[in-house]
Amino acid sequence: MKKTLALILALVMVAAALAGCGTTLEKDAEGNLDRGAVINMYLTTRIYDFDPQQTITDDAMLKVLRLIYVGLTELDSDGDWEKLLMEDYEVVEDDRDGYSIIIDIDDTKWTDGITVQAKDFVYSWKRLLDTNKRGEAASLLYDIKNARAINLGDCSIDDLGVSAVDTYTLKVTFENENVDLDRFFTNLSSIALVPLREDVVSRYGEDIWSKRAANVVNNGPFTVKENGDGDMGEFRLERNGYYFRDTEAGDYLDKYVIPYKLITRHDDGDLSYALDQFNSENIFYVGELPLSERAALADDAEIEDMMVTESVFFNTENDLFKKAEVRRALSLAIDREKIAEILTFADPAVGYIPNGVFDTDYDSSFREESGDLIATTANLDEARSLLSSAGVRSGSFRITVRDDEAYLAVAEYLCDVWGDLGFNVNIKKAGTTKETIRDTILEQDVAYTFDNYIEAYNNSDFDVILVDMSMPSPDPFGALSQFAGDFSGNGVNLDEEDYPVYGHVTGYERAEYTDLIEKAFVAADEDEKAALLHDAEKMLMEDMPVCPLVYLKSAYLASDILGGFDTDYYGVTDFKRVKMDNYMDYKVVETEAE
Repeated sequence: MKKTLALILALVMVAAALAGCGTTLEKDAEGNLDRGAVINMYLTTRIYDFDPQQTITDDAMLKVLRLIYVGLTELDSDGDWEKLLMEDYEVVEDDRDGYSIIIDIDDTKWTDGITVQAKDFVYSWKRLLDTNKRGEAASLLYDIKNARAINLGDCSIDDLGVSAVDTYTLKVTFENENVDLDRFFTNLSSIALVPLREDVVSRYGEDIWSKRAANVVNNGPFTVKENGDGDMGEFRLERNGYYFRDTEAGDYLDKYVIPYKLITRHDDGDLSYALDQFNSENIFYVGELPLSERAALADDAEIEDMMVTESVFFNTENDLFKKAEVRRALSLAIDREKIAEILTFADPAVGYIPNGVFDTDYDSSFREESGDLIATTANLDEARSLLSSAGVRSGSFRITVRDDEAYLAVAEYLCDVWGDLGFNVNIKKAGTTKETIRDTILEQDVAYTFDNYIEAYNNSDFDVILVDMSMPSPDPFGALSQFAGDFSGNGVNLDEEDYPVYGHVTGYERAEYTDLIEKAFVAADEDEKAALLHDAEKMLMEDMPVCPLVYLKSAYLASDILGGFDTDYYGVTDFKRVKMDNYMDYKVVETEAE
């Protein structure tokens, strides 16, 4: 059998009955109801994991997973939270449970047609707090009764103050009545706090459920149908026909989501080839631009902040990086303005927390209030002086990176500047590993692709690692608390008697830093909380287990025949309302021929 492509030649409008209902769907030449535009594009670089609780180190994952999962709230363009799956809520207080909220969940379905239920949130949040798992967004839930104790192994998971009152009603009980509900609802917009299906994860197992598109069941506007494992290397998102759709009321497929398919072909070539395809009008959106063309395209691209800080993480368990003076020296050698120039769509970092993160309220900027904590230009003389005071003259180490041209360009620059300080630095490209696993239900072998970069990060298997660190929410506490042991979310070692906390992947541990985070966590006054978090960021930049480089921006090109784009507060392009002019002129169908 071979596939041939045939252009659809005729356009036929749908029947008057359908048109009267407001649907935009058309019929093809054979009279079959067409489902909408199939948009060829280059969305982003390929990803290998669809677990929303593992997106923190990869902006490409964020760009995809925010299209396929939704949570209880979302943020508007100003960062104010709005209801999404949360239809309504009320505050309740009683003698037994104390201060709680009751959340009514709106009517929508998973991609397999099963309704999204309260129990799906209960399962997802318990999973994030599991002491056996790494979940760096766990502190976003610490206001909930017993959440912190559970994450530290001091309490049973069944004691979490979250329960399904009934099928569509969620009860959340807090540790005390001082909880800031606006901050809590803002945090609920995080991709890490979306619902998950326990039966799906259990069916395939924790290690592989999210590693293959065919396994994933999701609740957002799109679903993943292909992830490049076939002959075409096709990454294909399709409209979730159940997304807020009331089938009994006769809602049509495109009422909430207009495009039918978003198709990226990762095997067609590099980013330069994708840009050529865009210029040739063969694809209509490019979400990743080649480095060599970025400066020339800067005026044409749509550019948005992403709340992502590209950073270097030092493994402080490595003898070479045990002293803060060495880590600061390596930071001082970096010209962050040069890295921003290399990447084009980036700003030099002046601290760990990027733009878009709140300070005392939703109208204030943490970054502006904190000021510049690190220099954007290099100071080699001071760097050498610090190394001398630390008794370090040379050393060898590797920078672990994704096999991606932007990562590699930054890593090559770092190799050069750190080489000038006398270090021998090499690049370790973390690729992928393919493994065939027996599916006992399908009774056949299934191929899985594992991202070695995520494995290296999660297991602290690096000397230095280059990370696109996404802020879990616009609340600075969620990002800064990860470096404090009890708040890291990385679980505890249950095999040792005193249940030691695993802590941050860098191995960073300082009692004074943890004390600042502890005080910020319990502070009821917003000004006091903000001041403590500013002190924490300052201490983090003095100790430098994490070395911020630049604040990344999202940049894309879109054809004039596309319209209706939106960008969420996290800097991710929203395709729900995207329309394609005369899309039937561009549509191709696959026919089978002998």
